[in-house]
Amino acid sequence: MTNFVKLNVDIEQGIINKNVYGHFAEHLGRCIYEGIWVGEDSEIPNTEGIRNDVLEALKQLKIPVLRWPGGCFADEYHWKDGVGPRNERKRMVNTHWGGVVENNHFGTHEFMRLCELLESDPYICGNVGSGTVQEMQEWVEYMTFDGESPMANWRKENGRDEAWPLPYFGVGNENWGCGGHMRPEYYADLYRRYQTYVRQYGKNKIYKIAGGANIDDYHWTEVLMREAHWLMDGLSLHYYTVPKIWEDKGSATNFPENEWIATLKKALHMDTLITRHSTIMDKYDPSKRVGLIIDEWGTWFNVEPGTNPGFLYQQNTIRDALVASLHFDIFHKHNERVQMTNIAQTVNVLQAMILTEGEKMIKTPTYHVFDLYKVHQDATKLSLDIQAENYQFGEENIPAISGTASINKNGQVHISLSNVDHLQTHSIEVDIRGLNLSEAAGQLLTADHIDSHNTFEEPEQVKLVEFTDMELQDQKLVVQLPSMSVVTIALS
Repeated sequence: MTNFVKLNVDIEQGIINKNVYGHFAEHLGRCIYEGIWVGEDSEIPNTEGIRNDVLEALKQLKIPVLRWPGGCFADEYHWKDGVGPRNERKRMVNTHWGGVVENNHFGTHEFMRLCELLESDPYICGNVGSGTVQEMQEWVEYMTFDGESPMANWRKENGRDEAWPLPYFGVGNENWGCGGHMRPEYYADLYRRYQTYVRQYGKNKIYKIAGGANIDDYHWTEVLMREAHWLMDGLSLHYYTVPKIWEDKGSATNFPENEWIATLKKALHMDTLITRHSTIMDKYDPSKRVGLIIDEWGTWFNVEPGTNPGFLYQQNTIRDALVASLHFDIFHKHNERVQMTNIAQTVNVLQAMILTEGEKMIKTPTYHVFDLYKVHQDATKLSLDIQAENYQFGEENIPAISGTASINKNGQVHISLSNVDHLQTHSIEVDIRGLNLSEAAGQLLTADHIDSHNTFEEPEQVKLVEFTDMELQDQKLVVQLPSMSVVTIALS
């Protein structure tokens, strides 16, 4: 099968915001505790309590922004419980996620230190559901005010003299659901009130993000934009790829072939959601000043057998990797409106980058897609026209090939291509215009089976390898892309 692609290097289509490659770390299951935070007294090597192996792996991805502390947890989190001497911090019950005791050892100071070590921007989500305006105001003051005030003085007493830069702040989370079961009209009024007290202290300028819609709740977007668009910088959207029904989401590894294509088709639905929500946003914000912030996305399957249902721990296969690549292609396509996304989640929860088990750590197939695609961060999107063969299995069918291309500030062109067909290699003829092509070098991610994944016993079953199955023919690049694979090729 041959697929035809036209790459126009001389047709530029806007900047791909690096924040599209953002991450999300919630106090959920073993994401924070065991996954990121082990404490300074742990036998696991750590830097100020943050485990070194996870830290180094995440640095490799050049994570631009990290969202915390939730998620549903954000609207029951009271930040003052998580500062000061750790042995004096209040303990609480994490009612959303497993009913476990939260000791608050990982709080504001620890999160900000994590972001410093990762060289990532912090994106903090505030508590609207069970918190007060004063609580939110004082948190922002505690973090960002550099003068004389009760909160700034308290921060200094707790060991941090300088204010932290805080570029992103979310005013509530899923307030249509776990964040308060509110009507959009009610939340819009609350947003207007709460955001007023998210102060801009000194040189710190906060990008304020309003809690947006669940999947296709277009009425929510209409109301929020109508009532408060001039008071927000971003509006969120949440969508998870679930192949079956919420009550039985299917297995992350033990799934039939028809669930392979069903999952990928559900992933492609993100394009429709962005298009329709963006159309509503355009009505009130034609200049596209307000960003669409997709701060929760990814696959959601049944938990692994024998694990706490409230911990949302799932394995991660080559199927998850392709879900990620399809999402990035869609986010790039909508780069005028989509200014940040945050995959759920970073470690040990849902579609994670990393899984840990005691002192052991493995990188997932999704991790490797983030590694492949990081070359597109802050690059300029290029025109890419794909005429793909049809990939059909059973009653479902989708395009076999997806892709994206960009040029960075150094003039380096990258093209990423995915073959979602789980049965056949596809030939792709890339007609390259506007570039005197002389060399091509690539990296490939593929697997032998639809459920191939890395384990603690076999941590490198799915990994990046050099890609050489391509040849230059005049100004064309002919690629033989294996079944269920993702490749990024550097052109020069």
